[in-house]
Amino acid sequence: MVNLVLLALATELLATLAAATFDGNLNYASPSRRHSGLGVDVPRVSRRSLKRGAIAYRAEELNFTHGVASGDPFPDSVILWTRVAPSLESDTSNVTVEGTVPLYNHDTQTYINADPSPICVEWKVFSNGSEDVVSSGEAYTTSDIDYTVKVEATGLQPFTIYNYQFTICGSNVTSPLGRTKTAPPADADVSELRFAVFSCSNYPNGYFNAYGNAARKDEQDYFVHLGDYIYEGNAKGERAHEPPKYLFSLYDYRTRHGQYRSDPDLQLASQNFAWITTWDDHEVSDNGYRDGASGLNNTEQSFLNDGRVSVDQRKMNAVRAYFEWMPIRQIDLDDNLRVWRSFQMGNLLDLIVLDTRNYDRSITDLNWNTEYIDLIRNDASRSLMGSHQEHWFYNQLSKSSERGATWRIIGNQIIFSYITESYGLSGDNWNGYIANRNRTLKHLYDNNISNTIFLAGDSHQNWVSDLAWVGEKPYNSETGDGAIGVEFAGTAVSSTGYSGLIVPARTAAETRVTDNQVLQWQDGYYRGYFLLTATPEKLEARYYGSPSVASRNSWDLPLANFTVMAGANKLSRPVAGGSVEAGYVRGGETNPTNVTLNTDTWEWDVVGYNQMYIDTS
Repeated sequence: MVNLVLLALATELLATLAAATFDGNLNYASPSRRHSGLGVDVPRVSRRSLKRGAIAYRAEELNFTHGVASGDPFPDSVILWTRVAPSLESDTSNVTVEGTVPLYNHDTQTYINADPSPICVEWKVFSNGSEDVVSSGEAYTTSDIDYTVKVEATGLQPFTIYNYQFTICGSNVTSPLGRTKTAPPADADVSELRFAVFSCSNYPNGYFNAYGNAARKDEQDYFVHLGDYIYEGNAKGERAHEPPKYLFSLYDYRTRHGQYRSDPDLQLASQNFAWITTWDDHEVSDNGYRDGASGLNNTEQSFLNDGRVSVDQRKMNAVRAYFEWMPIRQIDLDDNLRVWRSFQMGNLLDLIVLDTRNYDRSITDLNWNTEYIDLIRNDASRSLMGSHQEHWFYNQLSKSSERGATWRIIGNQIIFSYITESYGLSGDNWNGYIANRNRTLKHLYDNNISNTIFLAGDSHQNWVSDLAWVGEKPYNSETGDGAIGVEFAGTAVSSTGYSGLIVPARTAAETRVTDNQVLQWQDGYYRGYFLLTATPEKLEARYYGSPSVASRNSWDLPLANFTVMAGANKLSRPVAGGSVEAGYVRGGETNPTNVTLNTDTWEWDVVGYNQMYIDTS
C-alpha cells in the first residue's frame, strides 16, 4: 500500500513539474488561463505522457520545420517562436477549438487520447556574437498547439541585440541561430529608430522578395507588418495555396500559416528581426467585420453554402492559428481577439497598433451591399474599432503627447485619408466610417496633438498624404499648411495592385493626385515596402519596389523619399525632393531610371522585367 501511495505521489509530482514546463509555452495559455475551463488543460496534457504505452519521440525523428522568429519587443523581454515536429504537416485535430460546454473543456476521450508524446525544447538567449547565456528556459509542445513553441525571454537589457536558439532537450538537434532586439525603455533618450513596414503578402501571387531585400540590407531595427500576412483563398499556379481550398477549419489555417513560413525570404526576415504585427481581413476572411465577411455571412444560408462553419467558429479557428504561429503577445488574457496594443520606445515615439478589421467593426462593404454602405457611411454609430478600442486609441494619443514623446506612429490597416476614386468613395476603408475618422481628427486638432504619422497597407498601392480634415479645417495642398500629420500607406509584398503596364499606371497615379488635394504621391505599379526612420528632428520614409515578384530575385529599386520635420505636421516641400522614380508626385517630376540594387551582390544595374506577378490561373 505504501508503495502505491509513493507511486501516486511521484506520478503527481511528475505531472506538476511537467505542467510547469508546459506553462513555459505561451501557446497553451490561449485563449485564457485566468478562468477554469478556458485554455488548454495543461495538467491533462502532461498526464498523457505518463500513460502506459506512451513513447517519446527520438530527437532524430524531429525537425525545426519552419525556422525561428521573434516579436513584440519590450525593454526587458521579447517573444521567441519556433516549431519542432515530426513532419511539416499540421495536426488535423480541431480538439482545441471544440468540446463540451463550457467551451474549451477538454474532458473528452478524443482529447485524452491525443498525442501522448510531448516534445521538450530548451531555449537560450546569448549576448550578440558571443556564447554568454543571459536568459534560458525549457518548454514542451504537442500536437494540441500544432507543435509550436512560443516563449518570453526575460531579464534582458533594453535596446540591445541578442542571439537565440532552440535545442531538442538532451540532444544536439538545434534550430537556426536567431537574432532579435529589445525595445528602448519609455524614458530613454533615443537618437534614432528604424522600421521596415510591410503588408499584403499573397503567397501564390508572387515571391516575397521585399522581405529578403530588407533583411539583407539590414537597415532597420524592427519589422512591422500591417496585415494580410496570409490569404485565405485557393489560388493556383506554381506557388498554389495549401490546402487547395478556402480556409474554414483550424487545420486549414494552421496549414496555410505553415506554407507561408516555408518561404525562404520570410524565414530569413523572421530569423534576424523582431516583428511587430497586426492582422487585416485576410488572416480570417476578405472584407471581414464584427459579424461576418464578404465570403461568409452570418446567416443559415451562408452556413449551409460556405463550409458549414459559423462566422464565430471560423474566426476562432483563424485567431487560434494566428496566435500559435506568430511571435505576438496575448496582451489581454481575458480577450483573445485583442491585438491592439502600444509600444513606448523611449521619448522618441509611441507605436500604437490598431485592429480596424476583426475586433468590433461595424458592417463593411461586402460587394453586395455597396449602395447601403454609401447611405450609412456617415452614421455616428459606425466604428472601425468599437467603442472600447476607439476610446483606448484616443487615450493613447493623449498620453503619448502628454509624456513628451516626439512622434506618434499609428500601425493601422487601411487608408485613413479622404481619397476619392473614379467610382467614388470606398466603403471598406476609413471612407466607409466617416464619423469615426472625424472623431479621430477632432481629437488630434482639439488637443493640439502634433507629429502624428498614420501607416497603412491593404490597398496594394503606395499613397503618401498630408493628414488634414478636409472641409472642416483650412488646408493648403501646395504648402501643406493646416495639416495635423502625415499618412504613409504602402504597397503589397506580392498582392496585385495596378495590373497593367507602368506608363498607364503613372497616368492613373496622376489622376488620383490631381483629384485628391491631400494626396501628394501615388504609385500602383511596384510591389515592395518602405523604411521609416525617426529621429528627434525629423521623420523620413524611403519607399522601395520589387521590379518583379514573378520570380525570386534580389533587386531592390528606390522609388521615392519623403521627409517630415518635427512640429511641421506635413510633408516637407518640395514633396519627395521634387523627383520620384515611379508614379506621380504633386509639384514634381517622375524620372524613371530603373537603376536597381542587387541586395545579394551589392551591385547596381539597370533592371526591367516583362512580368510582375505569377500566373495563378
